[in-house]
Amino acid sequence: MADLLQQVASKLYDGEADDVAKLVQQALDQGMEPQDILSGGLIAGMDEVGRDFKAGDLFVPEVLIAARAMHAGMSILRPLLAESDVPTAGKYIIGTVKGDLHDIGKNLVRMMIEGAGFETVDLGTDVEPQAFVDAVREHQPDVVGMSALLTTTMVQMQTTVEALEEAGLRDSVRIMIGGAPVTDAYAEQIGADAYAADAASAVDVARALTAQT
Repeated sequence: MADLLQQVASKLYDGEADDVAKLVQQALDQGMEPQDILSGGLIAGMDEVGRDFKAGDLFVPEVLIAARAMHAGMSILRPLLAESDVPTAGKYIIGTVKGDLHDIGKNLVRMMIEGAGFETVDLGTDVEPQAFVDAVREHQPDVVGMSALLTTTMVQMQTTVEALEEAGLRDSVRIMIGGAPVTDAYAEQIGADAYAADAASAVDVARALTAQT
């Protein structure tokens, strides 16, 4: 059984989507629990991808291919996980702030976060502060992630934090921010809870923030 999960993780790392799907189905056919396949196969594989990406051994195209393989496995597991009401690692809302149309970094973070077992809600790009507020009210996430790639749009992060405060929702979520011009100091300045330097770090930060909720 453990060997089968190692194969899932290995094929995911290599981006072999068809093989991942077949192995996940094989594990289910052998009576393994969906949660065990998720944690021991898919999440384990994406954790290894994240470590090597952070170390500079993998690059964005390889991470995207691995994430595609992870989704191939998740497409089989997701209905079963929903039926069994298995708790996720947490719920994570993500979006690129108002005025900013960049989505590559955001998409990469979302894929890594999903690969870590989080339920994600992607609001897309050019997201108004009120849209973040509405999404938090509707989905009640553990963490809200905001992305900005421009110095001219990163100010919308502060506006969004203030909008959540005015709506009385700020204390119900953890807020993390990231993007090329963003810094740890800026996160502290605007009252966010954390800053993530890259997609791999975002997973560690999200896990740490969720542990605090």
